[in-house]
Amino acid sequence: MGKHSNGPFSVFGRRSVRLLFTPALQTCADQPTIANSSLEPAGRPKSAQSRIFIKNGLIVNDDQSFHADIYIEDGIIKQVGTNLVIPGGARTIDARGKLVMPGGIDTHTHMQMPFMGTVAIDDFYSGTKAALAGGTTMIIDFVIPQKNESLLDAYEKWRGWADAKVCCDYGLHMAVTWWSPEVAKEMEILCADKGINSYKVFMAYKDSMMLEDPEIYSCFKKCKELKALPMVHAENGHLIDIKSKELLEKGITGPEGHAQCRPVEVEEEACTRAVTIADQANSPLYIVHVMSKPSANVVAKARREGKIVFGEPIAAGLGTDGTHQFNKCWRHAAAHVMGPPLRPDPSTPEYLMDLLANNDLQVTGTDNCTFNADQKALGKDNFTKIPNGVNGVEDRMSVIWEKGVYSGKMDPCRFVAVTSATAAKLFNIYPKKGRIAVGSDADIVIWNGEETRTISAKTHHQAVDFNIFEGMTVHGVPEYVITGGSIVMDEGQLKVTQGLGRFVPTPPNSQYVYGRIATREKAREPVKVDREAYTGPVVEVENAQETNNIHPKRAENPIVADTTAEFHNRPPTRGGARNMQDSSFSLSGHQYDENAPKRPGTKVSNPPGGKSTGFW
Repeated sequence: MGKHSNGPFSVFGRRSVRLLFTPALQTCADQPTIANSSLEPAGRPKSAQSRIFIKNGLIVNDDQSFHADIYIEDGIIKQVGTNLVIPGGARTIDARGKLVMPGGIDTHTHMQMPFMGTVAIDDFYSGTKAALAGGTTMIIDFVIPQKNESLLDAYEKWRGWADAKVCCDYGLHMAVTWWSPEVAKEMEILCADKGINSYKVFMAYKDSMMLEDPEIYSCFKKCKELKALPMVHAENGHLIDIKSKELLEKGITGPEGHAQCRPVEVEEEACTRAVTIADQANSPLYIVHVMSKPSANVVAKARREGKIVFGEPIAAGLGTDGTHQFNKCWRHAAAHVMGPPLRPDPSTPEYLMDLLANNDLQVTGTDNCTFNADQKALGKDNFTKIPNGVNGVEDRMSVIWEKGVYSGKMDPCRFVAVTSATAAKLFNIYPKKGRIAVGSDADIVIWNGEETRTISAKTHHQAVDFNIFEGMTVHGVPEYVITGGSIVMDEGQLKVTQGLGRFVPTPPNSQYVYGRIATREKAREPVKVDREAYTGPVVEVENAQETNNIHPKRAENPIVADTTAEFHNRPPTRGGARNMQDSSFSLSGHQYDENAPKRPGTKVSNPPGGKSTGFW
């Protein structure tokens, strides 16, 4: 039998099997091994059926690509290299001519989220099923507590919704929708015991989820103390509220009003403010769904100034634009409503992709929060009542490949960085996730970069009845998808199991995020100057009430002189004459000499300069 034989396990003998997993055979050049973590989730059941051998593929990580084979057992990558010796009974997949990449990590989803009077139609089953169909093997969803609701209670609620339904692994972010010492205490418990290391604040959604600047500062300071990552939805909620009312008063009630009440300046201002608040709190910052050119520029500028800021564009903003919100069909227009809105400038997606390709923006999600047409119709007479949200979890990988790699803006290594590896580093699960290496989880996509498919709501796996990428033909199709060592996409056929996925804790203190915070804090420590105490005279301050009574005229108009002498405010010269630098002008309108006796008039018949007639 050859070295890649699928023959009986017994031919290798007991001694040979022990040698298979020595360090020399496990690793290949430049591949890190992964130590076990105390937060490592429980493993899936061990079975001979979980042995998979992938051969002849081009392995693509975020930092390098190389030809090698992969052996997987019990959901873990056991060997990476060439000339591997593997046990029998393994399923062999020939990946010749294909790319073998880490499964995607969608950093931003909202499955079955209660929002604006209804619940997102894609739950944790249909949502994660669709994710796997597109090559994403892990999502990170948001727990959104109501105002004054316990963060711990909301966390348990989301875990209860997700654990029984997820088809792939998932993590959780926590939204902070109100602020108090109790919230700060619960954040400590979530970080220490519940596997949460990221907290999102809203600068939008006034009167429901929005925090004011002092509360945001306090939250960012707490995140920094816990070594967690603060996140922000950056839009000026006060301005949105004002502009919405103005548009409604003008009779603009359709989806186009949603885009017009949230112009790019509203997002740009909030991004700038959030960066400033985080910098003053000496905390990092993650800006979710960067949707416009100006806000993307804010992120890029902040990073060049040395601030620790990460920007997340989403599939929708990279793949389509906001002109659809002005469509004559109300249903079509409403289906594109999300916050911040898709921008009507059609050059925005390409601009955002350029910044993503060059690391001015770092990572991609989808903000997948889907509502059917009848749910969107809650706002049929008022755009402020249209549930905000679009699809993307199934199509993110293909859209970014098409717009990024196939267009020549980024190479496959950068594709891996923006779709999985950087996310894993940010949320402190790297290299268990986001990398193909010995010891990493077997979350793998075998990708055909030349194959095409046409996106449509008729063929997608999501529960939503609309797709914002409808009719788009994209290159880049997953032929095999492996999640936790289980093949769920097999030669293009999707075979998922509800509940197969696990909750993945995200520990605090990611070195990718916090590696220079402590040093920076020391370097920026406020400076106190030691000096001798001042011993000179100190003016006595009169009672404020008495001072106001002494100068009533100044209080009314500080420009007008507070004395009866409106002129000659400069002292006389040494000789007692009028100071010629003194002014004869008064703001009251009085003239300097208006009280002087009137001089007798003199009739002059000659023009200035004398007569022009006569002899001279």
